Amino acid sequence: MAVSLKGCYTVKPWEKTWCGRLALSELDQTGQVTHVPTLYFYHPPENCMYSTIASTLRDSLSRVLVPFYTLAGRLHWINNGRLELHCNASGVSFIEAESSSSLQHLRDDFNLYHLLFPTVDYTLPIHQNPLLLIQLTRFSCGGVSIGITISHVVVDGTSASHFVCEWARLARGEPLQTAPFHDQKVLRGGEPPSVPLTECDVHAEFDRPPLLLGKNDNAEERKKKTTMAVLELSKTQVETLRKRANGNYSRYESVAGHIWRSACMARGLKEEQPTLISITIDLRRRMKPPLPEGYFGNAILDAVASGLVGDLVLKPLGYACSIIRAAIEKVNDEYVRSGIEFLKNQEDLRRFHKDSIAQGSENEAFYGNPNLGVVSWLTLPLFGVDFGWGKEVYMRPAAHAFEGEFLLLPCPDGDGSFVVALGLQVEHMDAFKKIFYQDIE
Repeated sequence: MAVSLKGCYTVKPWEKTWCGRLALSELDQTGQVTHVPTLYFYHPPENCMYSTIASTLRDSLSRVLVPFYTLAGRLHWINNGRLELHCNASGVSFIEAESSSSLQHLRDDFNLYHLLFPTVDYTLPIHQNPLLLIQLTRFSCGGVSIGITISHVVVDGTSASHFVCEWARLARGEPLQTAPFHDQKVLRGGEPPSVPLTECDVHAEFDRPPLLLGKNDNAEERKKKTTMAVLELSKTQVETLRKRANGNYSRYESVAGHIWRSACMARGLKEEQPTLISITIDLRRRMKPPLPEGYFGNAILDAVASGLVGDLVLKPLGYACSIIRAAIEKVNDEYVRSGIEFLKNQEDLRRFHKDSIAQGSENEAFYGNPNLGVVSWLTLPLFGVDFGWGKEVYMRPAAHAFEGEFLLLPCPDGDGSFVVALGLQVEHMDAFKKIFYQDIE
């Protein structure tokens, strides 16, 4: 299936915006420092011309970059794995493409998704890459897709969804609903420290994850081929897992615990193998006071639950859920502040990067075999994104094939069903799918 590029534009803010250097928070500079892609598929009405769609998207993108001016800037390395954002209105990339295939064909084959969103050349210096890249693809059936690739350094899932929803509002001719809040001072380390540094020793999320027994490093696991799968859990299946966990745990805790146990079994891990699950937590309502409405940046921190494989797979599901809940409940204002102070006092942040593009980084924070990382998009406004020609017919993360990483999404109809997008080593994927469903039945 071929996708041909028809045009590439640099879209800049509609009017003059603030320019200067913006210090990022410590939470912006750890975790994933690459871009994250998302795809939206649309069937516009027959009377909606493609040229109108393209011009509407470009014009509204230019207008929304005025309040969201940080996305039109560029990142610069400072030193030792630290980054700074230069707000300079350099603009974002907007690509137009077309395909001879139908929307349905592309929608059903996520192995082809990479053709529908812009790629980022990480061999270039970081300041040469836009923070936001958009690809509009027209299909032979008249449908279109919008591929959005956005830097995780400047947004988390909540902020990315905020931007997309406001962009769509402006495209429909409506006013901005919630302006972004750009001052990262509320999540930066204090002078003097806001909490005693001795409190920072309890942050397991900053420790190196366990290795496979008998291994001195994870180099071999990194080299193994991974693949992506998208699995669905019906509302009945989700409730079955909750009941199996004695009904005392949330849907999220129950499904995450089930994923963790299933992965341990599919990987064939020994009972004495230590394993952890890294759980991404939204901090916006956990801080005191809560972060300002529209906080635009990374307001997430990983909570870590750990245990032995034998305990996880031999004990009831409720055991896995209990240690997941205990890890989540630790994440309060004081815990977050101490974590920020810990990061601030690190000489080099490169070991805390995932999928790193930092020169010289060994990307030591590997959450693959025997570990997992789980991200929840269950509460994000993912669906119903209308740019003026109707809501999307399909939305998916464009790629999620990193070993051991799972993404939980709600089903579009809101009936309580879940979608699980996951990446695992090829050799374990079939076993995981079988165990994942068989254990529910």
